[in-house]
Amino acid sequence: MEHYTELIGIISLALGAAWASGINLYAALLVLGLLGVTDNIALPENLQVLQNPIVIGAAGIMYLVEFFADKVPGVDTGWDTLHTFIRIPAGALLAAGAVGDVNPAVAIAAGILGGGMAAGSHATKAGSRVLINTSPEPFTNWTASAAEDVAVVAGLWTALYHPWVFVIFIVLFIGLLIWLLPKLWRSIMKIISAIGRMFGNPTPSSPEC
Repeated sequence: MEHYTELIGIISLALGAAWASGINLYAALLVLGLLGVTDNIALPENLQVLQNPIVIGAAGIMYLVEFFADKVPGVDTGWDTLHTFIRIPAGALLAAGAVGDVNPAVAIAAGILGGGMAAGSHATKAGSRVLINTSPEPFTNWTASAAEDVAVVAGLWTALYHPWVFVIFIVLFIGLLIWLLPKLWRSIMKIISAIGRMFGNPTPSSPEC
């Protein structure tokens, strides 16, 4: 039984770190690093580098940058677009690191699952922000950004201290992705089409002779 409990803990940490990185990578790195350096958790050997003061400092600085960028309409979408190439690979690396020194095939599988999980949470965040940005006022951006930060901290805390609960949450989250992402995509395509019609300004046809 103890073996299965340890296994669930590893799976929960791997998926939790990947899921959180897709929403706010720097908050996830900061939380894991601070919990590790204060001995509140024992990070796997391959993730103990997150406890390094240099890594914690860098994550803290980037978290502050994202904290402000994430609350400005339009800037947040540009930031999310850029971080498509950062959050997803980072999620894969964190998931692979969480399983420790095991069979390389297991580490690769963890990386694949972690990358997919990071991609799913990132797509949900970025897609919802595009829709939120259709509202002219900034308060929804502020609320969404604060809620995302709280979700990252709460999600990682649950993954670390209540792994069974987090695994159930991840299963529900995957179900939500399957239902939500097609709807987000269709809504984003409608917005893009509307913008295209607004700025298309087709040239009037010449009058017939």
